[in-house]
Amino acid sequence: DSPKCLTEVNDTTILEHLVRSLVAWEFERLVVVVGHLGSCVRNFLDGLASGLDIQYVRSEKYRTTNNIYSLWAARHTVHESFLLLECDLVFDDVLLGEMLQPDRIAVSRILPWMNGTTVSLDHSRRVIRFLMDGRDQPPDEPAYKTVNMYSFSRPSWHCVTQRLERHISAGRVNGYYETVFAEMVAEGDLSFEAVFFDDQRWYEIDTLEDLHKAEQLFWRSDRRRTS
Repeated sequence: DSPKCLTEVNDTTILEHLVRSLVAWEFERLVVVVGHLGSCVRNFLDGLASGLDIQYVRSEKYRTTNNIYSLWAARHTVHESFLLLECDLVFDDVLLGEMLQPDRIAVSRILPWMNGTTVSLDHSRRVIRFLMDGRDQPPDEPAYKTVNMYSFSRPSWHCVTQRLERHISAGRVNGYYETVFAEMVAEGDLSFEAVFFDDQRWYEIDTLEDLHKAEQLFWRSDRRRTS
């Protein structure tokens, strides 16, 4: 009966944790793609008094599509360099510092609880390949977990929107936007520099077990913030 982003981690919703981090780094505008129980998200943010200029994009087909469609839906609303993040992440504010340069990707060493997309890097921390669900990882290339946080320059975003349009027009609406990034990196049309996140300072919340672990991990930092 509530969207996941309004789940509380130590008495503060995931969404408020995120907004606090953006405000701490002096972001000015927040574009939120909403779908399931979108009115709850709107009501919460409208009452938060964050000082951010908040705009909403409704994904009309959220029941039958994945995040590739959600990102595509925001293509006409985002025109500047920006930070893309998913609202099931909790992290220490300080980690955002290195993400404020364009065309970067947050990554972490892989721990047992992590799953999903990984990347391989070259000697200069540039992404050379995306591996969906860790499949087909070359044995001589160490893999790093994506944190689901990216920054884009305006030229890169323009290229991404063109590729998103190609996928959506072809009916490929049930995949992840990492599929687009993977294609573009492989073809040399997109480049990301990796920013390493300390695995003890962020968590992705998908399950109740994740929630309990995140609360344990962030209990001390939340106590310091409110003291």
